[in-house]
Amino acid sequence: MDKVDMASRGDRSCIYKGRCQSHAIPMALSAAAPGKGGVLDRPVEKTTPGRQSEFDVKKKRKMTPPYRVILHNDNYNRREYVVQVLMKVIPGMTVDNAVNIMQEAHVNGLSVVIVCSQSEAEEHCTSLRGNGLRSSIEPASGGC
Repeated sequence: MDKVDMASRGDRSCIYKGRCQSHAIPMALSAAAPGKGGVLDRPVEKTTPGRQSEFDVKKKRKMTPPYRVILHNDNYNRREYVVQVLMKVIPGMTVDNAVNIMQEAHVNGLSVVIVCSQSEAEEHCTSLRGNGLRSSIEPASGGC
């Protein structure tokens, strides 16, 4: 059956009589002055019930209280291994930062690895422990 036959039967899914709607983000157009074009307003963001918009997720992420991931010194792991694990587990960790964190933990007994949200801190702490390092988390708001 071709498209013309489908259209003559009143089939709504046909491209000629289709009810296909554009799935583009709706935008409002307001005219600045006659004949001068218009200004595009901010896109209207549709959210499905029960789902948060990207803006709300970012706002919530900023509002969550920060937590510190703390690396504790131990007498079991070699310094080179600690640096490797830090670079593997913590996103964006450079060699220089990893060496400084390892050295601070070695000299002072502990060092702050990263400050992040509680859920991220728990993930990092679990990963560090899974690689044989001693670590903990604490709220970053209190203490020194």
